[in-house]
Amino acid sequence: MTMDENIKKEAELLQSQLTEHNYRYHVLDDPVISDEEYDRMLKRLVELEKEFPELSTPDSPTKRVGAPPLSSFEQARHAVPMLSLDNAFNDRDILDFHQKIAKMLGSSDILYTAEPKLDGVAVELRYENGILVQATTRGDGVTGEVITENIRTIASVPLRLNDAKIKPPSRLDARGEVIIKRADFERLNKERLEKGEPVFANSRNAAAGSLRQLDSRITALRPLDIFVYGTGLVQGMEFERHSDLLSMLKAFGFPVNPHIRYRTDINGAVMFYRELENLRNSLDYEIDGMVIKVDEIRFQNLLGEKIRTPRWAVACKFPALQKTTVIKDIIVQVGRTGVLTPVAVLEPVTIGGVTVSRATLHNEDEIRRKDIRINDKALVMRAGDVIPKVVKIIESERDGSQIPFEMPLSCPVCGSPVEKTKQDRSSLNKCVNASCPAQIKERLAHFVSKKAFDIEGLGRKIIDQLVDEKLVADFADIFTLDPFTLAGLERMGEKSASNLVRAIEKSKKIPLRRFIYALGIDHTGENASRLIAECFGTLDRVMSASPQELEAVHGIGPETAGAVHAFFANSEHIEIMEKIQNAGVVVMDDDTSGEIMHDNAFAGKKVVLTGTLASMTRQQAGRLLEELGASVVSSVSSKTDFLVAGDRAGSKLAKALNLGIAILDEKKFLEMLKHSQ
Repeated sequence: MTMDENIKKEAELLQSQLTEHNYRYHVLDDPVISDEEYDRMLKRLVELEKEFPELSTPDSPTKRVGAPPLSSFEQARHAVPMLSLDNAFNDRDILDFHQKIAKMLGSSDILYTAEPKLDGVAVELRYENGILVQATTRGDGVTGEVITENIRTIASVPLRLNDAKIKPPSRLDARGEVIIKRADFERLNKERLEKGEPVFANSRNAAAGSLRQLDSRITALRPLDIFVYGTGLVQGMEFERHSDLLSMLKAFGFPVNPHIRYRTDINGAVMFYRELENLRNSLDYEIDGMVIKVDEIRFQNLLGEKIRTPRWAVACKFPALQKTTVIKDIIVQVGRTGVLTPVAVLEPVTIGGVTVSRATLHNEDEIRRKDIRINDKALVMRAGDVIPKVVKIIESERDGSQIPFEMPLSCPVCGSPVEKTKQDRSSLNKCVNASCPAQIKERLAHFVSKKAFDIEGLGRKIIDQLVDEKLVADFADIFTLDPFTLAGLERMGEKSASNLVRAIEKSKKIPLRRFIYALGIDHTGENASRLIAECFGTLDRVMSASPQELEAVHGIGPETAGAVHAFFANSEHIEIMEKIQNAGVVVMDDDTSGEIMHDNAFAGKKVVLTGTLASMTRQQAGRLLEELGASVVSSVSSKTDFLVAGDRAGSKLAKALNLGIAILDEKKFLEMLKHSQ
């Protein structure tokens, strides 16, 4: 059937009207038509777009019903990292935050914006010329998973920015929290019970699980909502204040939380903290605190950021929900650095929708200060609503069966002497034996974890067997394992052993940043590893760097600098580095002089992956490309160098053809990979 002008106009009118009705219903809470009328209009638009696909635009309301399932999630780097926030837990902490800010700026005359801290899932929504083109999870703060189709199903997310009052910038990365409201969460769990499906523990878990559905049609059935609270990269628009930015987001059609205190002094922020805590249980969504942000953008820029957190904002947590239970036992765990941590084994209790059976007791000082004993009845909470901890014991409930606890003088795993040290004014008990099996297991588990070497199939149970059987004693030993040895392990057949050896072999090329992280150096997490790799470029330069050179890296403090220098100055560690490299591990340089990174067809190129590949997943293909020095991006633009097109490649292929981008089918892609490696 040929489309005439009347059909085109009808579709455009329906798209415009449905967008407006959607905004009025989900953002303004002021609908002007019935649900039945809305459904009738949407059904008609779906019919038109199905018959005439050229009518379907990226911002059409029909995009909210979901798209065909994905085979896996792509990853995308945030243009501006999504940092975490430092925490405050009471009025004193909030005032201390202000005093630090005032000292750094040389003035106490500072205004803040204070807003509820939502208990949901952080996301970033990227708009180009007012159209939603990509949505990502927070991920590790630097890189997130692309969940665009799932975000489009959320009715309160604008697919096109409202430009009635002001023209949208050329690029806007809006940041917000995806939530499920209390009533919707109860209704969702009731429906799941009726269907015989497991219920969600809490609304945050339900929201996170919904956003990670490969089939967005399932996400569309979940009652997700969003509040937007800030931005990442913005091009084509500037702001003097954070409060102005929030007003702009609201004008563009984003839902902005109504409970925000704009441009208040620190005393007003403290008062608002108390108001929100009282208001907490009456809201129709979960909040777990308040966020305070310096309002003046120029002050934010002057204050800057640390490795993981901005200096100009703080999360003020509410006191966590607490429950009473019994401490059945106290056990001691040994970490990868040898530190002994006492852990309370609890009579299981549900706190905030999560069953808690263990709680950290931190260290010996904590046990003595709170006089914690086995068989005590104790008040337990999830600190920051995450990590279970013992608040206090209830002495009035003691009946004589309580047993005082003493930290062991020898390691509970290897029997070696325990050394007492001090760190941040706290006592630490540490196993002095670096060859302690518990330490080795923890170090190896970290070394092969997803964010490090990512060796598929090498889980904790296999690591335990390898160490117990004395088949592996350090990092380098992993790369010398053979199928025959592995096949002798419990529950490990020949096929599984061969698969694991292949996975180990495949992991032998690793970017410098992930290699540094894999080593598990004290005070050196993902962000610090990335900063060091980007600054020094090669492993040799990192190993030979002085503490002063390391500390000169923006974002690296003296503790991290000292720990990294000490690690590579250790003769045993140097020997292990040599063994790792002799086993065939290639640590790829992070600078422009690396041979592996730059002597191939993909080095320095921007590559987009689309469709389904028969030989590997898109995530595996992306990792291979990154190892060759390519940047794997999620959307096609004029700056894209290659589009790798698998089966069922869709709109990205069409756009690449229009832009004249080089298209690689799977055969050509594999051929180029072969010649590049």
